[in-house]
Amino acid sequence: MTESNTSIEQLAINTIRTLSIDAVQKANSGHPGMPLGCAPIAYLLYYKLMKHNPSNPEWINRDRFILSAGHGSMLLYSILHLSGYGLSLDDIKNFRQWGSKTPGHPEYGHTVGVETTTGPLGQGFATAIGMAVARDFLASMFNKNGFNLIDHYIYGICSDGDLMEGISHEAASFAGHHKLGKIIFFYDDNRITIEGKTDLTYSDDVQKRFEAYGWNVYRVNNVNNLAELENAANLARQNSDKPCLIITRTHIGYGSPNKQDSASAHGAPLGVEEVKLTKKNLGWNYEEEFFIPEEVKKHFAGIKECGNEAEEIWKKQFDNFKKKFPSEAELFEKIFDGDLGDEWEKHLPTFSEAMATRAASGKVLNAIAPYLPTLIGGSADLAESNNTHLKDYKSFSADNKNGRNIHFGVREHAMGAMLNGMALYGGVIPYGATFLIFSDYLRPALRLSALMKLRTIFVFTHDSIGLGEDGPTHQPIEQLASLRAIPNVVVIRPADANETTEAWRFAMKHKDGPVLIVLTRQKVECFDRSKLTSASELSKGAYILKDSSANPDVILIASGSETGLILKASEKLEAEGIKARVVSFPSWEIFEMQSDDYKRKVFPPEMKARLAVEAGVKQGWEKYVGEKGDVICMKTFGASAPDKVLFEKFGFTVENIVNKAKEILSK
Repeated sequence: MTESNTSIEQLAINTIRTLSIDAVQKANSGHPGMPLGCAPIAYLLYYKLMKHNPSNPEWINRDRFILSAGHGSMLLYSILHLSGYGLSLDDIKNFRQWGSKTPGHPEYGHTVGVETTTGPLGQGFATAIGMAVARDFLASMFNKNGFNLIDHYIYGICSDGDLMEGISHEAASFAGHHKLGKIIFFYDDNRITIEGKTDLTYSDDVQKRFEAYGWNVYRVNNVNNLAELENAANLARQNSDKPCLIITRTHIGYGSPNKQDSASAHGAPLGVEEVKLTKKNLGWNYEEEFFIPEEVKKHFAGIKECGNEAEEIWKKQFDNFKKKFPSEAELFEKIFDGDLGDEWEKHLPTFSEAMATRAASGKVLNAIAPYLPTLIGGSADLAESNNTHLKDYKSFSADNKNGRNIHFGVREHAMGAMLNGMALYGGVIPYGATFLIFSDYLRPALRLSALMKLRTIFVFTHDSIGLGEDGPTHQPIEQLASLRAIPNVVVIRPADANETTEAWRFAMKHKDGPVLIVLTRQKVECFDRSKLTSASELSKGAYILKDSSANPDVILIASGSETGLILKASEKLEAEGIKARVVSFPSWEIFEMQSDDYKRKVFPPEMKARLAVEAGVKQGWEKYVGEKGDVICMKTFGASAPDKVLFEKFGFTVENIVNKAKEILSK
């Protein structure tokens, strides 16, 4: 085992390695191979290159580190512990245990110093690209001559698995096209996956691939040569006009006599005896498990001091900025505190004419955008259909990082992860849009957004068979139910234009997870609120839109465009002497936030005759209609035809609702 590093550097790197393999062994679970192979990268970044402050991990102008290959989490936990981030040695020893701060994959908000939740491969990589978008947008907004308030790098480690996943293609293509500089990813080129050598499935020329995306690419032939590694990183930093990939030759399970360069080092502990042999092979002269030499502790002790100094310099710069640009400084502080003010609410529109809710959404967005300067987003190549274009603002591009319209391209999956990165960065309110059917393409990113409880907004249009002639490939049937199944997600399907306004009001104020606004392609009537309940009641998730009596015979329930149908059906029923309550139910999740008293007010337990109407699958509605109720829903895929024909053929008509209500009452 020959190294060209100084003795203290090598001792520090091996401490990262031994802490990691001890933790994996004690847990009898985990991935020891990557920490053994990539320890020099972690050391180089946290000790030599990164501008960061363990005393204040949330410092705005810190460099970010993203471990996209989240299975190697012990690499991150070890370096966070050594760098002084407050992760204790007991936390390291409790790796992967109940209630520990060191879960199997890094989790944002759970472990200090973890910038994003990673695990599903490719997600961290794409999230970092979103962070760079937010960084560059805010830098263009606030940086002035002599004042670079936002000026830092985003670093990461990605694996073969990250680069095999399709999301990496989407994100890398976007980053290269938009020339997102000061992104440096180290590619852990260990040539091993769980099933064996990568050449079983993977023969890409990664260098040519990333050069074709528009990235700068460098190579490191030996990750254990710290000088070579640092030289490549410095070249990348000096040529920061583009994103950069450093292809780094590593050895999974480095130092393990029997498991180095083998798949067995990937997803299982080395074994007690192999841990001992590995330590001996690394020249580790300590028998105690989880041992940190005193000289290594002293070596890392200076990181906090350097971090404090860097932040103090930045704070002085900001104080001077505040004196010279007081209004900009006030805005800077507000946006990073999540303070939107209330001016935007004064400009929320009220509607009276019939229109598609996607059209109403576009009008709301454009009405509030001037009063929310960091509301930024776009569509996956469907802005004109999604109505998400901010008409008075330019596009975000390689030449204009101040643009507020992001053209994500046909890259739904990367768009979802990039929104996560933007939200994690802070200061901006990100939104992204596509057809509801294509929410399936970004579901993994949406799930992570929910897991991290991020403030992201997704606009999903063309929400049912109502989109018409494009046919069943584009008509979402099961998507509403599947999205409602994700914890921490709020799905809102407004019934008319004014409920759409209220959906945006809720979305802008909600801070505990993603909000999904689900919108129609077809026009829907705008309810006469002088005769019906105010649309502001959307804030309760479900509300009595119209009541014929304090003790109705039947409760009609719907979301979205179908609400207009049950309203008309109630009139027909009443003409026949049947008292009907009409409940607009735009959001199950918001409704479940309400008190039990309110829920009983809308759905009194004694009122068993209930009928829900929604142009999607039945799943989930059983809770609200009860054992004696029923649901008019989709039981098959849709078909290609005009929307009115489809609604008639699939039973979404006033006549069918009336007949079904009578049938329920007859039982």
